[in-house]
Amino acid sequence: MTQRRRQQYDDNVPPEQPTDSPHRRQHEQHRRSKGCFFWLLLFVVAILLFGGHFILQKYRTVHSTINSINHPTGIQKARQTNKVLHHGRPISVLLMGTDTGALGRTYKGRTDTLVLAVLNPQTSSMTLVSLPRDAEVAVSGHEEDYPSKLNAAYAYDGSASAVQTVQKYLNVPVDYYATINMGGLENLINVVGGVEVEPTLTFSYGGYSFTKGQKVQMDGKKALAYVRMRYTDPQGDYGRQQRQRQVLMAVASKAASVKSLLNAKFLKTISNQVTTDMSFNDMLVVAARYRKATHHMNSTHLQGQSKMIGGQSFEVPDGNEKQRVTNLLRKALDLSPAQTGSTLSDSNEINTD
Repeated sequence: MTQRRRQQYDDNVPPEQPTDSPHRRQHEQHRRSKGCFFWLLLFVVAILLFGGHFILQKYRTVHSTINSINHPTGIQKARQTNKVLHHGRPISVLLMGTDTGALGRTYKGRTDTLVLAVLNPQTSSMTLVSLPRDAEVAVSGHEEDYPSKLNAAYAYDGSASAVQTVQKYLNVPVDYYATINMGGLENLINVVGGVEVEPTLTFSYGGYSFTKGQKVQMDGKKALAYVRMRYTDPQGDYGRQQRQRQVLMAVASKAASVKSLLNAKFLKTISNQVTTDMSFNDMLVVAARYRKATHHMNSTHLQGQSKMIGGQSFEVPDGNEKQRVTNLLRKALDLSPAQTGSTLSDSNEINTD
């Protein structure tokens, strides 16, 4: 990869390394993520899991909004999702938080947050796995640029290359995707009237100051400053992702509890910040048949080790860790055990048995 192109995909300053042990970091991340990941899912699919009632009430308005956010990847999916939904089988959704529009960025952007979620209505459970944005991969269709970071996959061919890279990386089919534009988070927060958040640490950023444990009401600008800081966080990117999920949780919670937010202004804002390849009919099925999958949650993250490769900092999980995550996801999807994937493999076939 040329130096100019590499700079497009990587942060200008290398991520700060966490000061605590990997074991403690993994424990803390697992504990915090248990509630936060659900709210990220809840928000990204908007009215999807809690909104079957609203969809039926406001059919025309919501139908129009869903049509506007529907953006198929254009790639052939690993399995026939319409049949999967029809039979009520578990589905997987790749959730991505993109940084397009943030800090004045005008290019396609990267994925600051990647979560692979599995909804299993048969066991009334949801499995969520957070993937490291700096994971070392070969981006699907752009293997000549190896090594690349996982968050760069979206910058190549959007959701298509991100989906293909993730499913090949883990040998797990990705049925759907959903993205939220983190750069538009300011508008979303303002349209719900702001959010109350309890900061996880004390710091100042972007002209705002935050005190750990002291709840504060945030408008869009203040919340964006809260979620953007990374380099002075002792947990580096792990800490920033936690704050992003914290704010998204607050927005989703408020939206879910106030029916009046499902008005034209709110839906218009959603349509500008969210994209998915779920059709309106897909969402109706999920709202009706998959809501019970939220009754029990199992969340974890793919743990890597920091390594410098070609002058860049990557997160590189070992083989056993990747296999653990593959086993967990495939079991949640009611698929047979299979070896974890590799983005350097010559085959693009995903085991869907």
